[in-house]
Amino acid sequence: MDLTTSVASPAAGPAAASDVNPWRFCVAPMMDWTDRHCRYFHRQLSRHARLYTEMVTTGALRHGDVPRHLRFDKAEHPVALQIGGSDVPLLANAAELGAQYGYDELNLNCGCPSDRVQDGGFGACLMMGPKQVAAGVLAMKKASGLPVTVKCRIGVDYSEDYTFLRDFVEPIAEIGCTTFIVHARKAWLSGLSPKENREIPPLRYDTVYRLKQEFPTLTICINGGIHTMDECLTHLKHVDGVMLGREVYENPYRLAEVDAKLFGDTRPAPSRVEVVDAMYDYIHDELAAGNNLHHITRHMLGLYRNQPGGKQFRRVLSEHDASRDPDWDTIEAALAQVERTTDASNSKAAA
Repeated sequence: MDLTTSVASPAAGPAAASDVNPWRFCVAPMMDWTDRHCRYFHRQLSRHARLYTEMVTTGALRHGDVPRHLRFDKAEHPVALQIGGSDVPLLANAAELGAQYGYDELNLNCGCPSDRVQDGGFGACLMMGPKQVAAGVLAMKKASGLPVTVKCRIGVDYSEDYTFLRDFVEPIAEIGCTTFIVHARKAWLSGLSPKENREIPPLRYDTVYRLKQEFPTLTICINGGIHTMDECLTHLKHVDGVMLGREVYENPYRLAEVDAKLFGDTRPAPSRVEVVDAMYDYIHDELAAGNNLHHITRHMLGLYRNQPGGKQFRRVLSEHDASRDPDWDTIEAALAQVERTTDASNSKAAA
């Protein structure tokens, strides 16, 4: 197995060390979104945010194209591999592969409510079998030597009592799992789509706060309905970390606030143009390897959200000239639209 090119080696280690809890700010694993291109782009915006892969199933790692699922650029550190599965030997196999590829953390998905995941017997339905989860986590820890964390909901279906969450966490913590990322909504295993499960069950932040109070030695990270750095700071008075998903994907420049506001990093945040310029070598190498520009730029569409020229930037990246293959000139054209719109807006304001 060749891990020497765009794959990070185990020796590469995390990004710049910090005395701050490494789960203080995380970007959520999101299917079809947080692929390696997305994570590389997000890393240009924040040095300290902890990044997560899309969920990769144990079956995909047992029977599929392992390099395609696991390779990543060393610049992405600190980066965690989220694994979906319930079979203990397969979880151990996935964990061993994650360690070989140099991930900083393995995360077990116990929160996804999709029908496909339920059919596989994992995701949110695992919350009804905490001893099974504990066995899987222990196997992952032994096979990898890496930190193994759990991402879960506060409950499933008709569970309304805090004790359901407590009874889920306790046996997993007892075998040495010290970090739990908790989406502060319960999951309905039938009757709601995954999108509805992110929006309809009410947020119950107090339940996650109570978990931290009862298990003060655990690292508890909260997820769900969080949008701003001020909201993050409010939650951090009660828990150890925050995880944002769609907010930072759709408005990625939000990540440029993270290092200063949450990690005390005094270095200046990159401008949007600097973020785009930082993608040059990566995009050049990916195009040279035969990859499609759109696979990268689709994650960059929201960079100028709510800014003059933002719509034009998005349009140029989305609707390139069909007569030629898109390349860096496409990105330059998108930036030119931003500059032109900004100049026009400034001229109008000065008139």
